[in-house]
Amino acid sequence: MCTVIFHVPSEPGAPIRLLAVRDEDPARAWDPLGPWWPELPSVSGVRDRRAGGAWLAADADAGRVAVILNRADVATDEAEPLPSRGRIVLDAVAGTPLADPPGTHGFNLVEVTPGEASVTMWDGRSLRRVVLAPGTHMIAHDDVDDAATARIAAWRDDFAAPAVPDAPDAATDDGWREQWLDTLERTSAVGATDDRAIVRDNRPFGYPTLSLLVCTASVAPGAVDVRYGEFDEPGAWNRPVLR
Repeated sequence: MCTVIFHVPSEPGAPIRLLAVRDEDPARAWDPLGPWWPELPSVSGVRDRRAGGAWLAADADAGRVAVILNRADVATDEAEPLPSRGRIVLDAVAGTPLADPPGTHGFNLVEVTPGEASVTMWDGRSLRRVVLAPGTHMIAHDDVDDAATARIAAWRDDFAAPAVPDAPDAATDDGWREQWLDTLERTSAVGATDDRAIVRDNRPFGYPTLSLLVCTASVAPGAVDVRYGEFDEPGAWNRPVLR
């Protein structure tokens, strides 16, 4: 039930910007953004302690950022538990091609490199990848920019292109982050259990997950800047401090 918003600029070399809200069971332990994988010394990410993979990861040396979101799939009677989807994120930022079929439950994989943002969608039956055109895009548990997803229909257009100049030297500018956090705060007025909510309490829908944290990323040639901040109370808005 996570949400990712990202802006793809039309100007060559301008930074692609991303804001991701993570929904997870608060009882499932995680590690904050950091270099948790000795075998991948240039990778930092948000690590799932149980399975060892990542929800979001970045390789600044390679200029790659990836984040994964769960989605419904058609796998219902597998004989053995399927592997965690967290390894897919680490493979993505390492440049390892995705297996087809992936052999996991369904997911949406967002990948950003300088000049390109793509989403790979797996529903347990078919694997699809789309490269995104310039503009603002949003994805949750269904397809990218899916108007049938209430939060996308309600808010995508509110996350307008950042007002700061889209120029390579603006990759680490904080202005766009504050603008999008302002927008995220406005979306929280509907309440965390509203179907339109981005900062969510999913328990009324039968899931133990709540919004836990926010990450932002700016990716331009030679510059990858990723920030992390947690909500003081899971599933409730308070403005996170991004570091």
